[in-house]
Amino acid sequence: MTTGVLLQWSDDFNVGIQEVDEQHKALVGMLNELHKAIVEHHGKDTSRKILDQLADYTRTHFLLEESLMRVTHYPGFDIHKQQHEELIKQVVDLQQKLDVGGATITFELLHFLKVWLAQHINESDKRFGGFFKSTDHLKGYANWSQEVSTTMKKKKWWWKFW
Repeated sequence: MTTGVLLQWSDDFNVGIQEVDEQHKALVGMLNELHKAIVEHHGKDTSRKILDQLADYTRTHFLLEESLMRVTHYPGFDIHKQQHEELIKQVVDLQQKLDVGGATITFELLHFLKVWLAQHINESDKRFGGFFKSTDHLKGYANWSQEVSTTMKKKKWWWKFW
């Protein structure tokens, strides 16, 4: 059975920061995995596990972005961080509702997450990507970038080790 994908990754989503782009690809992959689990009726326990992994990974991804924003003194940091916090709050609220049986993981939720992620990448993250690339005071970025890339390739769930 072919389920298709909810959100197709495209290089048009690239913001120009290797680690951020790799994490965005992983987020899209997890969202598609959640979509597949729902379409193929893998059960609510499986869907919940994927949603929890997606939420954990999203928090780690946001920490990376926000760290890069702080070290570059990104002027849009406060607004960007607020967007992150609002999404995390919504996901935590959903997880709590799932815990008490007051909600289910639906196609509407998947659509919300798809639209949020695509818009956030194409608008907020690309603004930061342009700013980030214009800064020249990150002398150690290349070495840090290579170290992160190597770690990501070695460990499937690398973000849990940070």
